[in-house]
Amino acid sequence: MSHRLPNISEAEWEVMTVLWKKSPQTASEVNSFLQEKKNWKPKTIRTLLDRLVQKKVIGVNKDQKVYTFFPYYSQDECQLAEAQSFIKRIYGGTLKSMLVQFIEDESFSEEDINELRSILDKKPKEKGSKENQ
Repeated sequence: MSHRLPNISEAEWEVMTVLWKKSPQTASEVNSFLQEKKNWKPKTIRTLLDRLVQKKVIGVNKDQKVYTFFPYYSQDECQLAEAQSFIKRIYGGTLKSMLVQFIEDESFSEEDINELRSILDKKPKEKGSKENQ
């Protein structure tokens, strides 16, 4: 990701999750989903949508009578940005220290360890090909 993604609050993240499931959606579609799940007032949801538009995280399609909202960023991009921000804040930017802590604290099954091993085995090859693009 070349540009820095704006920080998304926990409440805004809930709105994003709705838009990632299906988009574009109208404010009332987002409303009905979140009211069921969160019991938020429509005004609250509208404020969150407006905030996300201001932060340029979501866009508004104004072609129809009813405005629809859509995400500018994929869920993967946002999760990666959040993870990087978390690692920077909590672990001083080093992923290795976080991984070591998780690996030492978690009880991994044989299957988990094999999966991690295969991910790590693939990693150097992928990194090389990305740099050549």
